[in-house]
Amino acid sequence: MMKANNKKIRLLMGAILMTVGVVALTGCSKKANTGASSKDAEVVSSGDNLVIPVDKISEKASFYPVEVDGVDLEVVAVKASDGTIRTAFNTCQICYGSGRGYYKQNGDVLICQNCGNQFAMDHVEVESGGCNPWPIFDKDKTVDDDNITISYDFLKESTGIFANWKVEY
Repeated sequence: MMKANNKKIRLLMGAILMTVGVVALTGCSKKANTGASSKDAEVVSSGDNLVIPVDKISEKASFYPVEVDGVDLEVVAVKASDGTIRTAFNTCQICYGSGRGYYKQNGDVLICQNCGNQFAMDHVEVESGGCNPWPIFDKDKTVDDDNITISYDFLKESTGIFANWKVEY
């Protein structure tokens, strides 16, 4: 009876080791469910721009998924309490490499899903460095009465900060 149990244990351990080996070979990370599928992302190709209609932006953060050369990015736009429109990449300047360094809105704050830091909407695009949303400053976009336009070139330059974005481990 003891030999039969030992054999079952060895078979079970072998199956576990094979599963671990397959996972290690194929990779265990996958895209997290973000609420927006990649087919919902606007594809921005060379010569194209991301255009966000100003009249769609409110005090509630709007998230704009974008695909640039096969890389998923996301832009967040929000109207601050002073009426100005603020934009940033939806990734944390410190936590972006973790895969969980992106923001969700809770009330009047954005919360980093990695470190839990909270940021008031009025701080988006104003504060740079540290654990803040990655700002998209005026020099990186064009704003008129109707639209915010972010160029393909700027989006392409920014794809590196999304290399591990919204990936589970």
